Amino acid sequence: MNIDNSSYKVSVIVPTYKRSQFLERAIESILNQSHTNIEVIVVDDNDPSSDSRKATEEKMQKYEANKKIVYIKNYKNMGGALARNEGVFKATGDFITFLDDDDIYLSDKIQLQLEFMIKDNYDLTFTDVRFHNTKGKLIDYREHKYIKHLSNVELLKQHIMHHLTPTATYMFKRQSILNIGGFDDVQVGQEFMLMLKAIENNIKIGYLPVARVIQYIHGGERISVGQIKLDKEVELFQFKQKYFPKLSSKQKRYVKFRHHAVMAVVGKRSGNNRIALSNLFLAICTSPSYSMKELSAHVVKLIKNRRLERY
Repeated sequence: MNIDNSSYKVSVIVPTYKRSQFLERAIESILNQSHTNIEVIVVDDNDPSSDSRKATEEKMQKYEANKKIVYIKNYKNMGGALARNEGVFKATGDFITFLDDDDIYLSDKIQLQLEFMIKDNYDLTFTDVRFHNTKGKLIDYREHKYIKHLSNVELLKQHIMHHLTPTATYMFKRQSILNIGGFDDVQVGQEFMLMLKAIENNIKIGYLPVARVIQYIHGGERISVGQIKLDKEVELFQFKQKYFPKLSSKQKRYVKFRHHAVMAVVGKRSGNNRIALSNLFLAICTSPSYSMKELSAHVVKLIKNRRLERY
């Protein structure tokens, strides 16, 4: 029997910074959701005197009469974490989810996740995610098949090893995210820290194995590349070592392998071949078996999901 969930309002927080050219695409993907009881909160984190603020204001003129759109202009650039928190504090929905300004939701994303939340009374759920290049081609598909059960003890271990992210896959009960204090003000790893807080606060978390979010990998100003990202990845790895007593030797080896693999990818995207090659070597040395397994799994996953996207 289908249950009518139309009375539940979902707030979608969209922080935007220097990417006004993509913003309309993101907003339209939310407005075109099959679940229509929504609120779109656009948080403009551009400097008030910048050309980017002016360009964003011009884009938002289209939505001035739309009662589903809330447009917040920060008085200064606050960064992604605090910008999202501004949206969370202003939200009036029963549930809260997130979307970056250069990404999109598929049309049934909110409906499927909301139904899942309500069915088992979760405080937070997360899903899989698709990564596309600027030509729309699938280049990665992040799923969490390694999760054996949904106890918070198990989720903590898997989060330290694999990262139960990104932010756009999260849906919270509004009160639940307020109870844990929202995002921490960190430059890199905001979504990692948010999920970690949720797990450690022992809220009820569910995993829905579908991918209804598309994240685009493109050029331009991004925190996910460059020296800052490399430095923060090192800091994050050092932070994770506090949790090593909770992990087996095999799990700790995987965390080390994953750190070097991520550093290799970031180094490549940042044009730093020395960092890329040295960390690729360290990843292979840390675990040749994980290196082969992850590479083969990645290829199989891409082939499978590209085939599914044709239908």
